[in-house]
Order: sequence, then structure tokens, then C-alpha cells
Amino acid sequence: MSDGNSHSSQGSSGKSWLGRIAQKFQGEPQNREELVEVIADAQERDVIDPETKEMIEGVLGVSKLKVRDIMVPRSQMITLEIDSPLEELIPMMVHSTHSRFPVVCEDKDHVEGILLAKDLLPLILNKDDLLPSLRDYLRPAMVVPESKRVDTLLNEFRQQRYHMAIVIDEYGGVSGLVTIEDILEIIVGEIEDEHDEEEEQQDIRQLAKHVYVVQALTPVDDFNEHFKTGYSTDDADTIGGTVLHAFGHMPSRGETIDIEGYQFKVTNSDNRRILQLQVTVPKVDDNYSEDSAN
Repeated sequence: MSDGNSHSSQGSSGKSWLGRIAQKFQGEPQNREELVEVIADAQERDVIDPETKEMIEGVLGVSKLKVRDIMVPRSQMITLEIDSPLEELIPMMVHSTHSRFPVVCEDKDHVEGILLAKDLLPLILNKDDLLPSLRDYLRPAMVVPESKRVDTLLNEFRQQRYHMAIVIDEYGGVSGLVTIEDILEIIVGEIEDEHDEEEEQQDIRQLAKHVYVVQALTPVDDFNEHFKTGYSTDDADTIGGTVLHAFGHMPSRGETIDIEGYQFKVTNSDNRRILQLQVTVPKVDDNYSEDSAN
């Protein structure tokens, strides 16, 4: 009898679950909130595991986003000048660890094409002292507007077999770039190795009297207001862009640079952008107190 009651209870539970799904999807399409509720209920009932739930929610999240929400900002783009000799560019390409590079003429608003690092591999066997022109290796650049939906772009990436797109604003200027990896990270989450540090949500956080953790996407104006500095916004909108411009190359984790008396150390980055900085303010500037940081 007890086994029969158990099966009856499980059958009732299963019927309830299936009934709720049927109720949610019958008739006109239901809204996103109801769908999220069904997914959460499925996880609570162990129908799906938490990781699957997060992935499904990531897929739903992609459909709400525009390209501008996930793009690598213009200030953090690593580009190659089309008329620069390859022998000068290759060391920088190796150091950056990128696999694709926008190639520009004069400035970032004039993208001539995309260079795939793997296309240069045959040059390893080239015994000639004179390397060919960068123009010989250009591939067409995919250009998309900031307002494009991310899920639509992902579909185009798959159909056209592109992995990178140049993002333009309403005036036709380049505002950033986006890769297929940027989209996939929204769905599956950022893949971090054992050396990655936990990312802080606070843009500026004090560690010691003269040491701070600063998120790279902190606007330069906010950084200037906080630290009473005067960094220009002509070259970059974010403090990460300012530091990148000062380095002149994509810095690795642990690299440091001094800019107008302040020391910037890269504490977190990936192969496309600076994520987090450790900032040491001048110790002689004792007028800058902890009160001003709060």
C-alpha cells in the first residue's frame, strides 16, 4: 500500500509539473517573467541543475541585450596600422595574445579589414629578409551598429562564420568591437583560470592608505573626481583606456606603469582588455586622506 501511495504522490507531482508547463505555454506566447518562473521552479524540483538554469537564463539574457552592452570599448581596442612593417607589428601581436586584429588607416574610424594571426604562420618558413605587406593578409571586416540585438548578431556570426565585428555608432564612427566569445560568455559565464582574482563590483575600493583597487571601466571623469587628478579624456573615456594608451601595448597581468606620479598595476586582464587595476597614489600627497575616498 505504501509503495502505491508513493507512486501516486510522485505521479501527482509529475502531473502538476507538466500541467504548469502546459499552462504556461498554451494559447498566446507567455511573457519572459512567467518563463523565468518556470525555469526557477524546475531547478527547485531538481528537474534541472543550477548550472543549466544559469545557462538558460543566460540565453534569455542575450535576447534582451544590444551590442553596445557587451562590446569592447574603442579605447581598449588593439589595432594595427596598415602601413606599418610586419617586422614591427609581429612582436606586439605575440605580446597581446590576440588571434584577430582590426587593421586601421590613420585612426580607429578607418578600419580597412581584419588580420588573423594564423594567416602569418607561413612566414615562419619564409627565409626572405623582406616581409610582405600587411595588406596582403587582410580579410573583410564585419560592421554592425551599436543598436543591433546580440542574439541576432550571434546568428549572423554562425551563418557567415565570422568571429569578430566592428561596432559603429549612429554617426558612422567606430565605438568598439565585439567577438563571438563575448556573446558566449553571457550564456556560459566568464571562464577564469586559477590566477584570476575575484572581480569587485565597486569601481574604486581602498586597500591601504595609498593603495586602491580600481575597475578598468571606471570613467576617467569619475577617477579624476575621486583622486583629484587631471587625466585627459581626449585619448580614452575610461581609466583602463588611459593606462592602455600609456603602455602602448596590451599589458600582461602584473605589469606596472607610472602616469603623472600615480602607479598603475594590472591585476586582472584577459587577452582583449584590462579588467582591474591597482593604483598607488603618491605618498608625498598626504593631503589625500581616506575621508576623500569615502
